[in-house]
Amino acid sequence: MIPIKTGKDIEKMRDACRAASSVLEKTCELVRPGISTKEIDLAAADFMADLKCKSAFLGYRGFPGHICISLNEEVVHGIGGPRKIQYGDIVKLDIGVVLDGWVGDTATTVPAGIIDEKIQRLLQVTEETLNMAIPYVTAGRRLGDMCAAIEEAVVVNGYNVVREFVGHGVGRKLHEEPQVPNFGRPGSGPKLKAGMVLAIEPMVNMGTASVQILSDGWTVVTSDRKPSAHFEHTVLVTKAEPEILTWREAKKSK
Repeated sequence: MIPIKTGKDIEKMRDACRAASSVLEKTCELVRPGISTKEIDLAAADFMADLKCKSAFLGYRGFPGHICISLNEEVVHGIGGPRKIQYGDIVKLDIGVVLDGWVGDTATTVPAGIIDEKIQRLLQVTEETLNMAIPYVTAGRRLGDMCAAIEEAVVVNGYNVVREFVGHGVGRKLHEEPQVPNFGRPGSGPKLKAGMVLAIEPMVNMGTASVQILSDGWTVVTSDRKPSAHFEHTVLVTKAEPEILTWREAKKSK
């Protein structure tokens, strides 16, 4: 059963997603060579406290961090620790907050300094793929239409999508129905209805699609240790154009 949000529920979702976006923007500004991933994690927690929200990740199934922070070949679910960011790294920041009982979820990939042109292209393609996919989230379409479009856009650029980890519905819970994979078949999956809220998050690998989980039980890495990029928006299905609930200020101003 896919939850449908209406009225005040949608307003609460907007508030939670605005908070998540604000935390993400402020956290992105901290990314620089020499700072540890733990320092970024703790700063994100302070940003959440300032907005009177809390982490949706901390303690979720035992996760020990306030945010997910993943570097280079780490795909998702990285944990803040003593590791320091190096010049040329790419840093995936995944922010989930709970505000007044509702969850906002968003992610981006940030370069630390100037990065290799090939890696910059990976980031560009991944973000462009997310932006391309969102207009598919319209009432009456099948979810598989969007999922298939994501995979096609990634593969045509010479990359691969991660298959073991997917996007998801979001609302009162961090993970709700439906699952939102970055691959699929046009015309398949549930029919989208106004009021559904989806966390759409392409996870794109420069090399193989295969991934592994490190010994910490959380951090997902590419099997060939080549870089991976991750971008995410929470999106509301409406009767007209989809509404991106996690627009960031930098995007709005363009």
